[in-house]
Amino acid sequence: MGFRVIATRGTKRHLEENGVQCELVNKVLEGRPHIVDVMKNGEVALVFNTTEGAKALADSKDIRRTALLHHIPYYTTLAGAIAVTRAIKALKADILKVAPLQAYVGRAS
Repeated sequence: MGFRVIATRGTKRHLEENGVQCELVNKVLEGRPHIVDVMKNGEVALVFNTTEGAKALADSKDIRRTALLHHIPYYTTLAGAIAVTRAIKALKADILKVAPLQAYVGRAS
């Protein structure tokens, strides 16, 4: 099963400058159809939403609420996006390994 990447205008520009093809979707404040509509239609499986500025913060409230109500995983930081992307890649390659936290930070006394 394939997937498509959708992004708002600025994110789309950045992604495409870095070799990631994507489709344009409106921000909530830019009019319909917008990202929340697409999420409610079941067309979104994963959300990366970083915010900058008052308008983005207003949009993010609707996006967060919709993600929660529709059980869509939602990440708000670059670190979170990278972590889940690596985990998905490892899962698809069947190399995902599970270890206790102590294996990564040393043994607890």
